[in-house]
Amino acid sequence: MEEENKTNKFEKFHDRNYKKLLLIPALLLVLCFVYVGIFYSINGDFIYKDISLTGGTSVTIYDNLDALELEQDLGSKLENVGIRVVYDLVTQEQKAIIFESTSEGDVVRDVLEEYLGYKLSSENSSFEFTGSSLSESFYRQLLIAILFAFIFMAIVVFIIFRTFVPSLAVIISAFADIFMTLTLVNILGIQMSSAGIVAFLMLIGYSVDTDILLTTRILKRHEGSVNERMFGAFKTGITMTLTSLLAVVVALFVVRSFSIVLTQIFTILVIGLCFDIFNTWITNASIIKWYVRKKNK
Repeated sequence: MEEENKTNKFEKFHDRNYKKLLLIPALLLVLCFVYVGIFYSINGDFIYKDISLTGGTSVTIYDNLDALELEQDLGSKLENVGIRVVYDLVTQEQKAIIFESTSEGDVVRDVLEEYLGYKLSSENSSFEFTGSSLSESFYRQLLIAILFAFIFMAIVVFIIFRTFVPSLAVIISAFADIFMTLTLVNILGIQMSSAGIVAFLMLIGYSVDTDILLTTRILKRHEGSVNERMFGAFKTGITMTLTSLLAVVVALFVVRSFSIVLTQIFTILVIGLCFDIFNTWITNASIIKWYVRKKNK
């Protein structure tokens, strides 16, 4: 009885305020556009790119070095220095250090050998060099892949529902998930790698599944009221999202000490799934409810 009363109170609250709730994601999306616009005007791009997308040299040194001290000492001698530490998964002991710079490979080798006081060989290090033109081409191809994935997703959504407003609501929610995630990634100062771009491709799929579930339940089922169908979809959808979120969070804690690539992928997915909850059950739910009630009238 008590649970039923709480449900009734929430239904009444939602019925009175679901249109007003749309102001929250709308305002947040506008702020994201403003931030990304300012970010682009300052940096000339939409993201911070690491050397896999800008080109440069990456050196993995199998030695126990002080990352902060190394970055301070060599930051003035090489261009765009970045350092990451690799730890053992079990013991958390430092196993290696990854030194990155946009400077040429020979220059980086000479500076590092002079600083360390010994020769870098295949036994104590590994070098990777990526040309700037190749990286830029790869970056453009990844962006085109994301664009086409989003367009094909939108086409499939329109084919499934064949109604403009519900289909548009799904697409807006998916776009908001990706764009808000991109904004927060930039705010956190994360340097995006090619793996990070791939994570955004994965996020498109994660973003639309609960939106399609919600829209299908409300439009294509007729038993119960709109609120009952919406809350039924919420129980199923939030279980799906929280299950995925829990799995990704656990994976993030497992891999963060030894895999930089997987860490970035899982970090982006965690952020994206959190925004997915927000946009599905506030943005999409409010638009669909508004549409159905207007149509019924």
